[in-house]
Amino acid sequence: MIPQALILVLLSMSIPTVGKGIGSVTFLEGSLRLIRGTIVFQGAEGMPVRQGDILESSEGAFVQIEFSTGGIVALGPSSRLYILQYANDETSGEHKVAVDLVLLDGWFKSESSGGKVFSRYQSPMLAATMASGALVLRSNQSGCDLFVESGSASLGEVSKSGTSHQFLTAKAGQFVSRRKETNITNGPSPDFIDSMPRAFRDTLPSRLGRFAGKSSEPKAEHQITYDEIRNWLAIPSAWRRGFPERFAARLNDPDFRKQIELHVDEYPEWEPLLHPEKGSEAPSSRN
Repeated sequence: MIPQALILVLLSMSIPTVGKGIGSVTFLEGSLRLIRGTIVFQGAEGMPVRQGDILESSEGAFVQIEFSTGGIVALGPSSRLYILQYANDETSGEHKVAVDLVLLDGWFKSESSGGKVFSRYQSPMLAATMASGALVLRSNQSGCDLFVESGSASLGEVSKSGTSHQFLTAKAGQFVSRRKETNITNGPSPDFIDSMPRAFRDTLPSRLGRFAGKSSEPKAEHQITYDEIRNWLAIPSAWRRGFPERFAARLNDPDFRKQIELHVDEYPEWEPLLHPEKGSEAPSSRN
């Protein structure tokens, strides 16, 4: 029998390197869980991040990530982030979105000075696109708050399917809150300021130079379970494209398959993988 540790090593070596080298975790306080492919890793300071990575910080944690586009982002405690899309400067082109990140919940801060290179930051309720400046985003079950610290950002309300349309260009100092309705004020609310992670109050200093020529690899722990991925499987459909193919191998696990079967109404895109025979049935012949 092949040892579990060896299986994890072999699996981690076989994960596609799409997006390899797009950035690095340059500061880690607390612990960080990384979901890459179908494997759960223990995150490490200095490790590279890739397109498709899911990052989840622990309670009380602070994580800083620096992208090759020049942007710096930070995750606060108990926060969950998905690197949805990435394109470098050369392939993104002028005024194209180079980095597309999804904050499922928690705290997020971004600082960038890319100019022509835009970044998009999405949550289940609000989305923001900006080229340069700083913003802070908070998302939870009760709603979403966004503060433009500097620069300007194009904001959009996010639909249940994950699409958004610009409704406002927010300038430095503006605070946008969406719950049952969207409110715009000058300056953040007292609750937002009091709850904000302390490290978010200061400029995020670049630490990328400390890791020049160095790379720390995350430690593989185990194959993803349904409970660990269930909240991500239910994100808006526009964001979860490709998830059935990515996690298809986990259907070989009886417990994982059982849970997908039980919730297939919530994830209809899994139906062809669960019951491929239905799609292969030949249509009745015409008279």
